[in-house]
Amino acid sequence: QVQLVESGGGLVQAGGSLRLSCAASGTIFRINVMAWYRQAPGKQRELVATIISGGTTNYADSVKGRFTISRDNAKNTVYLQMNSLKPEDTAVYYCNAKGLESIVRPFDYWGQGTQVTVSS
Repeated sequence: QVQLVESGGGLVQAGGSLRLSCAASGTIFRINVMAWYRQAPGKQRELVATIISGGTTNYADSVKGRFTISRDNAKNTVYLQMNSLKPEDTAVYYCNAKGLESIVRPFDYWGQGTQVTVSS
């Protein structure tokens, strides 16, 4: 099994910054994709950003230019630097990792979520 532990959420004023971290541990042969999703109250979970093992990134239009996803492959950790935060960024942020526990056993795990609240 693989465990994902997130940290870094909190309360911040609009225009401020936060940095989220997600560390993966357990039986990991390779992590192919790490991603951040978020879910606001009453809304569906949405993709925020992804990063593949080679470093290619992808962002939701709503966060482009404000958020930056990065990863430390040696530490199996993904980060989300969030700048110029807006009240509409308020949500529970979830880390997701897809990869292989062994050469023949894929995995797809979620973290427990971390609350980000942006006050106006």
